Amino acid sequence: MQASKKLRRIQRISILFLTLAGCINYLDRSALSVANSMIRGEMGLTASQMGLLLSAFSLAYAFCQLPVGVLLDRLGARLMLGAGMLAWSIAQLCAGFVGNIQQFFVARVCLGIGEAPQFPAGAKVIGEWFAVRDRGTPTGIFVASSTIGPALAPPILTGLMLALGWRNMFIATGVLGVLVALGWYVAYRNRNDVQLTREEDAYLDQDSAGQANAKPLSGVQWRNLFSQRTTWGMLFGFMGVIYMVWLYLTWLPAYLEHERGMSVARTGWVVSIPYFVGTIGMLGSGYIADKLYRRGMAPITSRKWPIIVGLVGAAVFTVPAALTPSAWLAIVYISLAMFFINLASGGAWSLVSIAAPRHVVASLGGIQNFGGFLAGSAAPVITGVVVDRTHSFVNALIVSAVVALFSAFAYLLMVRRPIVVEESSQGLPSATLASAHHAE
Repeated sequence: MQASKKLRRIQRISILFLTLAGCINYLDRSALSVANSMIRGEMGLTASQMGLLLSAFSLAYAFCQLPVGVLLDRLGARLMLGAGMLAWSIAQLCAGFVGNIQQFFVARVCLGIGEAPQFPAGAKVIGEWFAVRDRGTPTGIFVASSTIGPALAPPILTGLMLALGWRNMFIATGVLGVLVALGWYVAYRNRNDVQLTREEDAYLDQDSAGQANAKPLSGVQWRNLFSQRTTWGMLFGFMGVIYMVWLYLTWLPAYLEHERGMSVARTGWVVSIPYFVGTIGMLGSGYIADKLYRRGMAPITSRKWPIIVGLVGAAVFTVPAALTPSAWLAIVYISLAMFFINLASGGAWSLVSIAAPRHVVASLGGIQNFGGFLAGSAAPVITGVVVDRTHSFVNALIVSAVVALFSAFAYLLMVRRPIVVEESSQGLPSATLASAHHAE
């Protein structure tokens, strides 16, 4: 069974905008870390204070995940992602006008609130517009924006910062986001708002059970997600992914400047290297997952093992990155760590799209992201405190490797079966997939 021309057009538009929005999302997140040294110098901030400022985004982002997931499942990705993108772009723009750390803190909190719908919305869009057997590759593409954005951010943002100043850098990226937000709202439609033929519905719902006529998410169903082992395994497991991702995203430029003695200009392009390598891991995660599934592996297992391998690989290469005396060997090891941690990240979002019925996918993605960024928000603070006390990043990097290993065990031991959602009106279970074959 093949997708119709209409479905292929919708799929291309969806992935294009999700990827573009994701790149801008990470461009905006990265702005503070790229301008870290310049802002610290102008405002007289310590490393610990900068760590708190860097965590302001991730804490707000984490706590917004739970309500955002529910709202996405009820209101749809068109409205929620469009409104979120507009809000975060305005917050980014306002950061260019701050006068003290308190105002900057508020701007970063608003940025985190606005960006909260991005990846749960992407998981929901993939769940609506792609069949189960085809979800890995598009998930890998749109989630790759989380490495493409940071890869492009250092040279772009450093160039803007050196040419226009860090304040105008924030303003320019904020304006860009506003334009993309308007484009998304004009171009995208939720599945329930599009008239599809019976064949198109059948194509999208192949390999799925109990989803085509699922009613909107109820409070009972949302609470039921927390009663299932797989949900908690995904929450705890994603903590290790985002802890390491956020450590590198927020502190890598400062690490290269202060620990490895690189200039601001050189750091601007050297930082891009690990993220380009990470993009390969992110894209590969979706391809590998789809390949394993088509070869007969259960959907849960086909997504879980790339995540576990990614977490273990990231830990293995982060330790020598911390210990080597060579700056360029450190870049090589960090690049390999980024490959593996993004292999895990892409696999985690691919897992969301197949682990639960599509009417609760955004809620599950929000729960996963809540756990991830709850841990991720600790990474900048812990790193800042460690750097202030030891004047080195070595112990901070080793801590991230240990966290990654614990998260690999969470996926291994807890994520074993698809999530079952009880239909409140009938008391009948709505499983993700049709047969017991699809459990591990």
